[in-house]
Parts: sequence; structure tokens; C-alpha cells
Amino acid sequence: MGITSLFGRKDINVGMMQFLEEPNAVLLDVRTPAEYMEKRIPGSINLPLDEIGKIKFKVTDPNTPIYLYCRSGNRSHTALGVLQKLGYTHVFDIGGIKHYRGRTEGGPK
Repeated sequence: MGITSLFGRKDINVGMMQFLEEPNAVLLDVRTPAEYMEKRIPGSINLPLDEIGKIKFKVTDPNTPIYLYCRSGNRSHTALGVLQKLGYTHVFDIGGIKHYRGRTEGGPK
């Protein structure tokens, strides 16, 4: 069915399966650093939406597959458009971590 569910919402769980099958893909969390530290998907890289223009410092090859997520899917959708305008060719918005059923890390120790 792809990343989008029957109800039109991105299914981050399907997106994560696709990410895991993609060699050399990058999982990019576009939430704030505080949100990222609180709860994140292991192996993800944090680049807040308001700093998305700095992507070239994190992902130098514009052909690298990039899978984006945020809290609900709004910021990742915005980041998708920005990255495409910057010339990144394989960018996927997988939605929000609030619907993720896999393992996470972060939070109080």
C-alpha cells in the first residue's frame, strides 16, 4: 500500500520498514533538539525544520535516500518540499513519531 494509510495519514511504521530496506538511507528527525532528546527512533539524525537548509552538512550527496519524520507529520511534510527544492531527489515523508510502534530511545534516565 505504500507509506500512506487508508485514511490518508502517513504510516510511519510502513515508512520505517521501507527505510530499513534501503541501503545507505538516512533517517532524519526534523523536530526540535528538546523533542529529539525526549524520544527518538534509534539511528535517526536530528536536524530541526528551522535548520533544514544546513542539510548539506549532514547529507552531502543529494541522491541519498532521506526518510523524514517529526511529531505528527506536519514538519516532515514541510521539510520534504524544502529538500526537494534544494535538489535532494529521494526524499520520503514517513509521518509522525506519535504513531510509531517500534523501539525508541531517550527520555529521563
